[in-house]
Amino acid sequence: MALVRRPDLRAIAAEAARQWLDFTDPAARHQRRKERASRGLFIWTVLALLSAVAVGFGNWVFLTGLVVTGALAVRSGVKLRRLNEMAPPPPRRLLPSKFSSAREPLQRLARAETTLHDLLQQLSAQGAGVTVDEVSVAEARQTAAQAAAALHQLGERIVAVERARDAAPPAERQELDTAVRQLRAQLDEGIESYRGLIAAAGKAVAARDSGVSGAQAALTDATDRLAGMASALRELNGS
Repeated sequence: MALVRRPDLRAIAAEAARQWLDFTDPAARHQRRKERASRGLFIWTVLALLSAVAVGFGNWVFLTGLVVTGALAVRSGVKLRRLNEMAPPPPRRLLPSKFSSAREPLQRLARAETTLHDLLQQLSAQGAGVTVDEVSVAEARQTAAQAAAALHQLGERIVAVERARDAAPPAERQELDTAVRQLRAQLDEGIESYRGLIAAAGKAVAARDSGVSGAQAALTDATDRLAGMASALRELNGS
């Protein structure tokens, strides 16, 4: 008689959590909005063209349809252009177990990513009147994304080493404990560097009203320092 294999409830729960995360992820929602706007632009443009052809052949009953579909096509185009100009929010990632030493710093990093995204959005806003050019903002955004990815990858390394430590013979766990502490220290240091870019971006946003000077130089300097940290982390992670 064949044994009935019991389902892995932990794996099922993890997959459900991952699917829910994908559905509620701000970056994924932003992408879905772009896709809907693109489909709408295509559909309304095709219908407007068909209506225009019909009107061209003297079927004036399609004139109203031409006006309506043309207006909807323009609205979809404007919406798609606005969405394309917006930087997508940082992706939401699954956090390690509450028993992992990587959980707390990665929670801080997630909050820092959201804060920096909001600050850079303000710096990119048209008519913001800030003293930082768009090139510097784009470089800061790209560097921050690369640094965050490297930091999350470092967090995954910590989780992997912790699992190895828990499964290792007791005599060999001390060395792995030391490795976890070293990796955690590197993670904390990297997040502090990331927060340095947040401080520079915050000063740049405040510069338009408070008279803070040197906003451009501060943002560029913080971006360069974060880029160096991200590069070092990528070498450490072997990527």
